[in-house]
Amino acid sequence: MANKHSNPMRKSSKLINVCFLTTAVLLSGCATTTINSGLQSGNLPPDGMFIAENGIRFNVQPLNLATMPPKRVAVRNNDISRLIQSSRPSDYRIAEGDILSIVLVGYPDIAPASGSSSNSNPYASGFPVDQQGFIQFPLIGRIKASGMSVPQFTANLRNRLQKYLKYSDPQVKIINYRGNKFFIDGEVRQPGEFNFEDAPVSIYGAISMAGGTTATGDSNNIILNRNGQSYALGLQALREMGSSPNQIYLQDGDSVHVNSQSRNRVLVLGEFGRIEPIPILEQGLSLSSVIGESRGLNSSTADAAKIYIVRDNPAAQHTDIYYVDMQTLTSFALANRFEMQPNDIVYVDPTGLARWNRIISAILPSTSAANLISGL
Repeated sequence: MANKHSNPMRKSSKLINVCFLTTAVLLSGCATTTINSGLQSGNLPPDGMFIAENGIRFNVQPLNLATMPPKRVAVRNNDISRLIQSSRPSDYRIAEGDILSIVLVGYPDIAPASGSSSNSNPYASGFPVDQQGFIQFPLIGRIKASGMSVPQFTANLRNRLQKYLKYSDPQVKIINYRGNKFFIDGEVRQPGEFNFEDAPVSIYGAISMAGGTTATGDSNNIILNRNGQSYALGLQALREMGSSPNQIYLQDGDSVHVNSQSRNRVLVLGEFGRIEPIPILEQGLSLSSVIGESRGLNSSTADAAKIYIVRDNPAAQHTDIYYVDMQTLTSFALANRFEMQPNDIVYVDPTGLARWNRIISAILPSTSAANLISGL
């Protein structure tokens, strides 16, 4: 007959197992929450350079008027000003690959009009400019054409023909532009390679020739590449300089890239009312606007004395960390003057109490699970 009373040794063993499991769960919960209880600013020096455990050099500085970084447009003023000053509309220069129409008034047998039905004349379809920049013309042979404007070439051709013709009056025009090209890609509707024609092409004109920007194109983030140098252009920045993209004319071999709006944004992390990237619009974006667009700081968890801006500084081979105490109203004047840059990170630290509450919240489900196990 089976004993109706439970085995005391089995109960003791079960209790030991439950206690062990409970302790393990609690310790595991505590360890996990200590490590993963939310983002933390860590132990940063009050100011100066330091190297983090990941090997990256950081420069920490409190945000004030003395440490306020200059606006990007001020940094770029010199390069852009030189670009605008050297950019002038000019007559088209004949280039290798172009095809010219040359008509000699009164001498149709020598140089017939382009597109005429003459099958006996090899120049009926025009005069191509070869890779050395010359054309082959009756009577005078090879004559230089590339690098000249149409009026310059016409005058030179007239002088050469005067030795052979009594009434030399050549009529020259370009019927096929194949030599000078520019490229445009990125957020435009028809990216590709385009030929220069007789009229100068500005930045605006190039974008128009490519069908305009797409819905996600950022007109305040345009890159012009010329002879190995890149120029960052934007409508707002140029307006602040008293200029416009219509004043910047493209040259042979230039390339234009229109960036996407997704590349021009600020990341927000930590104790904000809303966590999502904030786009930098054409008129720019300040730190105070970032706080407003993120629905302010979380009143229950945010430490307003610990707001950080993390900005990579590849030119100086370090990352800048600015911090500001937003507990005082006067700090909003600083935040309003601080201009955000693409890929900046704004982080708000939680209060010590908020971090502790998260640890407790993570432990409590573990203790509930332990109590449930012990009741088995």
